[in-house]
Amino acid sequence: MIVSFIILAVVVVLVLVGYRTSRAGYESAPCQVVRAAGKFELRDYPALTVVETPMTRTGKDADGSFMRLFRFITGKNGAEQKIAMTTPVFMSGSGSNATMAFVLPAKLPAGEVPKPTDGAVTVRELPAGRFAVLRFRGGRNPKNEAAALQHLKDWMRAEGLSVMLPPVFAYFDPPWTPGILRRNEVMLQTEARR
Repeated sequence: MIVSFIILAVVVVLVLVGYRTSRAGYESAPCQVVRAAGKFELRDYPALTVVETPMTRTGKDADGSFMRLFRFITGKNGAEQKIAMTTPVFMSGSGSNATMAFVLPAKLPAGEVPKPTDGAVTVRELPAGRFAVLRFRGGRNPKNEAAALQHLKDWMRAEGLSVMLPPVFAYFDPPWTPGILRRNEVMLQTEARR
């Protein structure tokens, strides 16, 4: 009886800790789903304030891009202000133009975002827009990203949707989350139809 109670208590603690360290414990970028079709969605996003840094698009954080942004939100900024983590982490571009961005909390007005102290970190506003989005599972790697992107482009073509800008990849889970449980998305901006 005591062993069963201890096991139950450990499971409850792990679930509570896991909740806080998973995507469910974080604010997500706000959006309005305009249309859904299985794993595909059309979404309208408002303007979003992000903190952004250049990155090398590899499977690991070899260039330190994630940690530069993480240090910014944990107080390495001009105001020494801690800022809540949000989801997703956006990654876009390729080669020397690749970037990683954290969306800043909605309750933090753009004019009150502290100045970065790291020259490789910038704060900027992403303009509002309509995006076609495909949710996919698995680890972050070029093969998964390419397959998801092609699948989204095929769906957009079938739906008569134009592609306006290069893709943005959105990652919602910590790196220790098993691939089968991860929520990843590829997003392509498209025209808003009336």
